[in-house]
Amino acid sequence: MLRILYYAVCLFLVAAIAAVGWVYWIAHSALPQLDGSVAVPGISSKVRVVRDGHGVPTIEAATPEDLFFAQGYLTAQDRLWQMDVMRRAAAGELSEVIGDATVKLDREERILGLRQAAETSEKLISARDRVFFDAYARGVNAFIGSHRDRLSLEFRLMKYTPRPWAVIDSLLIGARMVQDLNHYSYARALAREKILAKLGPELTADLYVNSSWRDRPPTQVRGMEDGPGAHSGDENDNDNDDDDEEIEPEGGAGRITSVPGFGRVPQGPESPREARVSSTPLRAGSPGLESFSPLRALKHRAKLGRPSGAGYSPGMEDSEDSFRPGSNDWVVSGRHTVSGKPLLSNDMHLNHQMPNLWYEAHLKAGMLRAKNPQAGTSTGNFSFDVAGVTLPGVPFVIVGHNQRIGWGFTNVGPTVEDDFIEEFNAQGQYKAPAGWIDPQHRQETIHVKGKPDVTFDVVSTRHGPIITELIPGETRKIALRWTLQDGEGLVFFDVDSAQNWDEFRKAFSNFGAPGQNVMYGDVDGHIGYQATGRVPVRAAGDGSLPVSGSDDAHEWKGWIPFDEMPRVYDPPTGILATANGRITPDGYKYSLSTEWDAPWRTDRIYRVLESGKKFAPADMLALQMDVSSTYDRLCADKFVYAIDHAAGASERAKRAADILRDWDGRMSADFAAPTIETKARHELARMLLEPKLGPEPEEPGPIGESGALSWKSYNWTMASVWLENVLTRQPARWLPPGYSDYGALLTAAVENVVRQSRLVVNPPPDKALAPSDLNQWKWGKNYPVEIDHLVLSQLPVIGGFTGPGLHPLSGSTATVKQVGRGFGPSERATWNFANFDESTLNLVTGESGIFLSPYYMDQWTAWYEGSTFAFPFSQSAVERLRSHEMTLEPR
Repeated sequence: MLRILYYAVCLFLVAAIAAVGWVYWIAHSALPQLDGSVAVPGISSKVRVVRDGHGVPTIEAATPEDLFFAQGYLTAQDRLWQMDVMRRAAAGELSEVIGDATVKLDREERILGLRQAAETSEKLISARDRVFFDAYARGVNAFIGSHRDRLSLEFRLMKYTPRPWAVIDSLLIGARMVQDLNHYSYARALAREKILAKLGPELTADLYVNSSWRDRPPTQVRGMEDGPGAHSGDENDNDNDDDDEEIEPEGGAGRITSVPGFGRVPQGPESPREARVSSTPLRAGSPGLESFSPLRALKHRAKLGRPSGAGYSPGMEDSEDSFRPGSNDWVVSGRHTVSGKPLLSNDMHLNHQMPNLWYEAHLKAGMLRAKNPQAGTSTGNFSFDVAGVTLPGVPFVIVGHNQRIGWGFTNVGPTVEDDFIEEFNAQGQYKAPAGWIDPQHRQETIHVKGKPDVTFDVVSTRHGPIITELIPGETRKIALRWTLQDGEGLVFFDVDSAQNWDEFRKAFSNFGAPGQNVMYGDVDGHIGYQATGRVPVRAAGDGSLPVSGSDDAHEWKGWIPFDEMPRVYDPPTGILATANGRITPDGYKYSLSTEWDAPWRTDRIYRVLESGKKFAPADMLALQMDVSSTYDRLCADKFVYAIDHAAGASERAKRAADILRDWDGRMSADFAAPTIETKARHELARMLLEPKLGPEPEEPGPIGESGALSWKSYNWTMASVWLENVLTRQPARWLPPGYSDYGALLTAAVENVVRQSRLVVNPPPDKALAPSDLNQWKWGKNYPVEIDHLVLSQLPVIGGFTGPGLHPLSGSTATVKQVGRGFGPSERATWNFANFDESTLNLVTGESGIFLSPYYMDQWTAWYEGSTFAFPFSQSAVERLRSHEMTLEPR
């Protein structure tokens, strides 16, 4: 018996070793060639590729066609599987390679019509840009054609090979980004309709607040003399408890490397590019001073089985299930910098995936002597030289800088979707002002791996597809009107080429979606801000509620004119910032968004930038890593005051109050106060909303599969402002039955949370048990970050090495370093217009998507710990930091 067991164990070990060896061999064979020469079909002359110590390529080509061919080839080297999954996710073709687990997701994408939107975009491509997209696709296909026997591990495990790349695939990835960033307001309108019917206009207006006295629209200049605590609005309605808040960034750990060290080759173990810059919290007065992610979204939504457009619940801001990530960007003029030239910083907060979303690249082409087909005039002689982050599967640089200008993005959050309630008759026709009309029908077939095809009919009216089956509990025929149906608007070659503010604005004037706040700076010292994207002008209404589709009362009459979109150039303060909050000034004549983000991050950024300091790139990183939360500190103070004045507070509640009393508002991983405050705030929101909207449903999702109304039906990015208003004004209409005053309510919320340890067995993560010692209720343990590879993480033995995994993390959804379990900064960049070689950029994990590549996770430690890397731009810096050199030669 022992001998049999012995042989069984040996066989198992041999099989395990063989399996690991097979995985290693396959993964290793997929590593891309980084040095030497490669003969490829489809280019006119040699293309030189230099990679730095993090695998970031600088591509030098004689013509833009050769440049974008090489960009496609190199991106496919590192990210082909990611590119393929992203285009499949957008087109509704995942089930073809995954199976029936993703049929529901594919069905949703087919109904929404992302492929049809991409086809519309393709028809609108200029002749010039068509050449560039074609070149990119040929580059991808050149790689696929020469590496079918050496594809990455994911293809081998899933047992398929990618089909050839086409222009439509690039546009599908762009459409999917629009979906991730701008596809949610339709769901908000339907939930709001139910809440309005239940609560009436007064309480509904309270809940759906869309402005705050803390808002800082970039076009509404506030003088520096107003100070960090200045505000407008009714001061009697708000406590200014945060006016004594520290204004220095808080959250970094480590030393700041002196600015002259940027771009140098450091001595010791650090990588050639690294010249690491660590963020350090700086005290006031001191001498110097952290969508779009289809893979993560796929995993999350497949697990929950709910439609896109999920919202944001009050008190649940730190739960991935109910949050819409945002971003930060700001620019300061030379008046506020050490160098005397502008600094522009950008960190786009998106859902995590493995590999990370962006792909760094430096693109250089020779003199351009082509005609502009759109203008019919010569573009002139100039060198194309741009660096930054690119979107795998799409040509050009999306966010970056060229020789003269630089830019960054945050999401505007415009209301660009409307729900039209269509009336159908027994013959299947729908009602329109001209009478009864036959709808359009589109047959869709989903190929399912190992199963029969799924075929169904998509019905569309003049407003768009009928999306009723995507809305839990809905029975009416709801048609979705969405700006994506009109095309994306492809502008990035012109953006990458722009040399000044006027050319920059002209490029973005043709941008369709997703609407972005764009910060601008240039080497001449100018700074600016421009809101972009097509936003509808409606005959009536603002998109906040469903409307009748049978008449023309709410039709779209056109777009907000680009010249009337918010913008500012060289403001007298020399400071501009956006963090998804309100951008329209008081009295703005158009309805741009019915749902701005809460103002906490924007306000905090302005407070730091208006401190009077002279900033260097390291200071910008310190601000990106800032974890101070005005909102959480405000709520904590309310809880402490209530418990201090409560007659019968328990010892546990008093202990919680003591912990909160000594807290400075930093959402630090090793602090207990953020956990106590957040969970008490969540409980408070439930106690306020549940009596009016009903208890949480049994089904998953914000309103459950049945669509039944509950307190979790309320999802709103300004939910925190509603809660702030309730806490400061304490209106009787919101005080729940059974409580004498708000002090008793606040005390009860804390009591419920700290004694929860005896009430719940095996609770879900958002109801984790309070430990006996409340000081051990650490924030980082309860609200970590988790990044896993969708496929490779499932492998035995090595799966845990294919992604960062689970880690405690400082920061929250209300801090400048906006983070959660499944989202956070997708990159951190600072462009230094005094010397672009002193600019910095880092991704989340790394440049490569190929497991076993040295560049697969080499940037993770910097992202996690709060350091960054120099981003070389000049020819001398690129050559000095060269680690690999490869030449693509025509065949």
